[in-house]
Amino acid sequence: MNTHLIRQFFSPSMLVAFLMGFACGMPLLLTSTLLQAWMTDQGVDLATIGFFSLVGLPYTVKFLWAPIFDRFTLPFLGRRRGWLLVVQVLLIFALVGLGMTDPSQTPWMVAVAAFFVTLFSASQDTVVDAYRREDLSDNQLGLGSSLYVNGYRLGMLLAGSGGLILADHLAFDCVYLLMAATLLLGVGTTLMCREPPLTRGTPCTFREAIVEPFIDYFSRDRALWLLLFILLYKIGDQMASTLTTPFYLSLGFSKTEIGVVAKLFGFWSALAGGLLGGLVLLRIGIIRSLWVFGILQALAIPSFSVLALIGNSTPGLITAIVLEQLTSGMGTSAYVAYMASLTNRRFTATQYALLSSCMGVPRVIVAAPAGWLAELAGWPLFFLGCAVAAVPGLLLLPLVAGQYRQDAQ
Repeated sequence: MNTHLIRQFFSPSMLVAFLMGFACGMPLLLTSTLLQAWMTDQGVDLATIGFFSLVGLPYTVKFLWAPIFDRFTLPFLGRRRGWLLVVQVLLIFALVGLGMTDPSQTPWMVAVAAFFVTLFSASQDTVVDAYRREDLSDNQLGLGSSLYVNGYRLGMLLAGSGGLILADHLAFDCVYLLMAATLLLGVGTTLMCREPPLTRGTPCTFREAIVEPFIDYFSRDRALWLLLFILLYKIGDQMASTLTTPFYLSLGFSKTEIGVVAKLFGFWSALAGGLLGGLVLLRIGIIRSLWVFGILQALAIPSFSVLALIGNSTPGLITAIVLEQLTSGMGTSAYVAYMASLTNRRFTATQYALLSSCMGVPRVIVAAPAGWLAELAGWPLFFLGCAVAAVPGLLLLPLVAGQYRQDAQ
């Protein structure tokens, strides 16, 4: 079994999943963190900088044009790789264009360029998600999804932290050109990887590409319950992470301490959690992993309650961050693999885009009342409440498991 795990881990498909994750994660912070730093450096007012958050809208509504990728196959490289190459090349040109703008003189041009970056980046995410679902077998989805998520995190680290470090030594336009050049790794991956086998019954009309994915999904007996599970499975974890920075500051930790511990211990713990989660998934399957990782996620959250009672303790801070990020990384690997397993290979791009959009809804919903609840209950009880919020998702797992077995037949 160990030999099998090693062979799976080092297979070409897993390398492709990791590299494509890197290519998808890298552009995300180039239109948020790095762009905000550039605009601040150029003296752009805060109101304008805040308005620029709207350029990220394509990530939320990518399901609107996802049916195009299911409906049409370009005359080169196949159904998935053809579209991937097109959106990756367009993304590189959009990043070069963004780097050539001037935030202080023509902010509207910056907005247009940034919008096209997010449009093509969201399109790349959609096609890569479809590719991964169609390239990997069901028992490979867990490990492949975890490697994709880890590659995504590394891409974000390069663009966020790496981009800011480079901006201390180079002009921002040069930084964007370097980041655009880095995306050639994604282009090379697309050219070298294999095209997944074409599924019979793929859409031949727009009606089939837009309407059939909904009909197919909601034909399941427990379709609405599965959507509710997707909304609830990580809500406790998301609720807890919403206010961690104000929480750390309230305990008297300096911004430097928070940055060093969160970036160093948090990042690598999340990476280790994703990798460990993928290996466990390969061994015990998606449903049992959802149980194990979901329980571990819930048990890790009260570590913040303990930290709140202890107070300013660096070992306590490290312990809380490591536990939360490690279990969150494991839970995310199972969560993403399960969502991929729900999709029909005929409409992978559309269905996965819809499900991943649902995945982001809880973060938006819990962010608004979280601060009020923390003020009302105090930090120890707030984080205990976050752990309790994880329970409803776990209670839905028997229904999820039953539908999963039914779909597998």
